[in-house]
Amino acid sequence: MKDNKKMELAQWASKYAKENGAKEVSVSVSDSKESEVEVRKQKIEKIQESIQSGLSLKLYVNGKYSTHSTNRLDKNDLEKFIKEAILGTNYLAEDQYRSLPDRHLCYDGTEKDLKLFDSRYDSIDPRQKIDLAMQVEAETTGMDERIISVSGSYNDGSYRSYLVLSNGVEGFKESTSYSVSASASINGGDSRPSDYHYKTARFWDQLSGEGVGKYAVERALRKIGAKTIKSGKMQMLIENRSVGRVLSSLLQPMYAYNIQQKRSFLDGKIGHKIASDLLSITDNPFIESGRNSRLYDRDGLAARKMTVIENGILQTYYIGDYYGKKLDMEPTSSSASNLIFEPGDKDLSALTKEMNEGILVTGFNGGNSNSATGDFSVGVEGFYVKKGEMLHPVSGMNISGNHKEIWNNLVAIGNDPLTDRGWQTPSMMFEGIGFSGL
Repeated sequence: MKDNKKMELAQWASKYAKENGAKEVSVSVSDSKESEVEVRKQKIEKIQESIQSGLSLKLYVNGKYSTHSTNRLDKNDLEKFIKEAILGTNYLAEDQYRSLPDRHLCYDGTEKDLKLFDSRYDSIDPRQKIDLAMQVEAETTGMDERIISVSGSYNDGSYRSYLVLSNGVEGFKESTSYSVSASASINGGDSRPSDYHYKTARFWDQLSGEGVGKYAVERALRKIGAKTIKSGKMQMLIENRSVGRVLSSLLQPMYAYNIQQKRSFLDGKIGHKIASDLLSITDNPFIESGRNSRLYDRDGLAARKMTVIENGILQTYYIGDYYGKKLDMEPTSSSASNLIFEPGDKDLSALTKEMNEGILVTGFNGGNSNSATGDFSVGVEGFYVKKGEMLHPVSGMNISGNHKEIWNNLVAIGNDPLTDRGWQTPSMMFEGIGFSGL
């Protein structure tokens, strides 16, 4: 529910800044509540609650730009804060590209319920939160004598923000989130494998901790006996929850700041084929209860549904207002929202059975990726698969290559997108991946 006093405070701050020397102003007033519970051996190890409020200010003064924030929201304090911020901004270097977005590109104030906020948030009994964390850990009791420890956790948050731009834009966002998770550590003899699992929801009545602890333990147990295999080029099937690691390295070169700074191997590639025909990605900020749903971005630009990649062909970049001006390109959005993939028709199990020889990757470790060249190197863990059978877990392996090649080697996409995540990644299979091991 909107707090009119917070919106009025943002409006006042914008007006006051303009009256005291700012040419343009962006003001955001926010408040949040969060709670966290962690249990181990049915005892509470951590319980924490926090409440925060703050005001953020973007100032455009005589061709100069600065950002400032404070958690002191009394108007007398803010008057001094704003005046000093404006004074300090005058000492900075000029930047001709710094200004508010053109009004016609901004959010028009039309309200739409994206179903991101649970009105029950403040009425949930803290005992229920503790019980959920307890249940996550309790379901693993007696599962296996090799369990060293299991922790169960519960987290939630409520967030509100009020945006006022001096060009007339006003916006309000509110959202809630809930999650339960488990982390398990196992005695594997010569090793101590560990793993985790979690579930998230926008609404309390959609959250369930059932199976979270057990699955975390099962994943850790499966890692016992992991070994390194011989180097070579093989198939790579990436589990849906790990695809985001390689996807992020493909997205980074699409951001305008990397393009402007000559750090993008996708510069000039709009309309060009950059991946397999199987890869189609849509950025949709309007999904109800979506993890990254929104009506406007941090610049105040109106959210839009965009085709990012269609049948392997790059269709757009992520262009915020500032770098859009520097590149003389129309802004699209400063960041990705909900990413939706064109799915295949097989689940992870069926894709695994189709593998001749390769590794089912269930996690990545360390590594790096160069957004300018596309070169990457990263550690992997998972399972060695031959003729459709998982033979044993693997560790101590690395993959290296170039994103300009790997995405063209995408040969299958699963039907198992992670619908409770912002990036709804399905499992993906690649051919001819260079693995380094023994």
